[in-house]
Amino acid sequence: MTWTAPEVDRLDEALAGAEWTMLTSRLDRNRTTLLHKCAGLTAAQLAERAVPPSDLSLLGLLRHLTDVERIWFRTRFAGQPVDWAYGPPVSIAEADPATAEEDYARLVAEQELCRQAVTGRSLDDTYPHEQWGPLSLRWMFGHVTEEYARHCGHADLLRERIDGVTGA
Repeated sequence: MTWTAPEVDRLDEALAGAEWTMLTSRLDRNRTTLLHKCAGLTAAQLAERAVPPSDLSLLGLLRHLTDVERIWFRTRFAGQPVDWAYGPPVSIAEADPATAEEDYARLVAEQELCRQAVTGRSLDDTYPHEQWGPLSLRWMFGHVTEEYARHCGHADLLRERIDGVTGA
């Protein structure tokens, strides 16, 4: 039987409220948007490099964002001793349909571990960055949200090229 990415309900983001709620809901909206763009596709479709000459694929994006989540939230901010899942460096080009189900599940699990890593923390909490100096959790939420938003745009194009699906 061929694995197919599950259907995903995109989460609504908060339109008003406390800053924590606004930032986390915006990120969660982007997280579920990426998964929504993968829904219903087979492992082979997820690994398809659909916009030549680019070697970008939806599966490559899933793998890349797993490491983005892990490194920013868990390693850098929370100081957890976890290594990269796929890198370094993270190659978005790497996509093997044989590992698609595992790669998808790893991203979903990583998203939850990252939520847990920041629960109860202050947006003003900082962590050291080797090049930029102290960075706040507030900044990091913006950075990771931007990363997802850029890649959700890529996912829109990839999905349309794979099977013609467009829109939300």
